[in-house]
Amino acid sequence: MKIKITLSYDGSKFRGSQIQKEHSQTVASKLSYALSCLNIYSKINFSGRTDSGVHALAGVVDLELPSFWKDLDKLKSCLNRICLPEIYIKKIQKVDSNFHARFSAKRRVYRYMISTNEVSVFLNSYITFVKSIDESKIQEAIKLFEGKHNFSLFKKSNSDTKSDICTIYKTRFYKYNDLYIMYFEADRFLRSQIRMMVGFLLKISESKLTTKDLIEQLSCKKLHNCTLALPNGLYLAKIKY
Repeated sequence: MKIKITLSYDGSKFRGSQIQKEHSQTVASKLSYALSCLNIYSKINFSGRTDSGVHALAGVVDLELPSFWKDLDKLKSCLNRICLPEIYIKKIQKVDSNFHARFSAKRRVYRYMISTNEVSVFLNSYITFVKSIDESKIQEAIKLFEGKHNFSLFKKSNSDTKSDICTIYKTRFYKYNDLYIMYFEADRFLRSQIRMMVGFLLKISESKLTTKDLIEQLSCKKLHNCTLALPNGLYLAKIKY
């Protein structure tokens, strides 16, 4: 039986989502360990890769469940006893055999959270703190990312993607209580693409870059900035199938 697991995790406790060659703590390694404790050794397919320090509110994985596991509620309970507090299994459901957490996904939604309040050591792993925000500049600039673009200048240089074309369907910049939130919804994202886009927007907010610079880089005419925003404010919010 193939199952789909929806989970959240605290990225500050992991060196990214995918298993790495070195013996470091990742979401995949912790989840694999929890499954092995329940005699499940199936390959885990993630909906996508997140960098070290990046969080997930509703990430998705799929795997083949051995036939002796039939009670999905019990499986969820058992996994959470092992995975908490860094990982929380929100839902486990049976899916069609051709479902794939990554390749079946139609859209991915990320949110980036920013605060202009005084830095808090208790929130510093979960929110990016900046001195100030120029709301009007970011409102104007973030919309430029919408549409189908070649994002080759908005990815890490050692990325091995076959295509740099992504379609961003929707962007938003809004305030919720005392947080500023950037919203990005796209068919796919390149490695560290969102962090680079946020980094560019913050530079525009600081008047260190302009929307003209953004248009030039988005058109692959000139590289103006490759600074990554900190990972701690970034959240994988939802996968749409």
